Amino acid sequence: MHEEAVLKDLLKKVDSVARAHGVDRVASVRLWVGALSHFSERSLRERWALAAPGTVARGARLDVVVSEDRSDPRAQGVVLVSLEPVPPEPAPRRPLATGARNPESPPSP
Repeated sequence: MHEEAVLKDLLKKVDSVARAHGVDRVASVRLWVGALSHFSERSLRERWALAAPGTVARGARLDVVVSEDRSDPRAQGVVLVSLEPVPPEPAPRRPLATGARNPESPPSP
């Protein structure tokens, strides 16, 4: 249960950071996992796959760095390190109006 609450908080933070930067979706999320956090990389990935759909992190790659430093002040936590946004879709290209007449079209009266 504790892991689910931590993951839910992480996803809220991902959403908050993404929205603050005008990002609708993220391509990847990088997490740092403390040595005493009780998360394994495997369990984190499994829970992420279940929790991310329906969020800005849907389909995002999860990069996890697991620390072995038990003396780190953050050793019991999981830290959001960075997000990579999904690039915006390019705007559809429209032909520019030049005022030139198409030579195959009949002349206007």
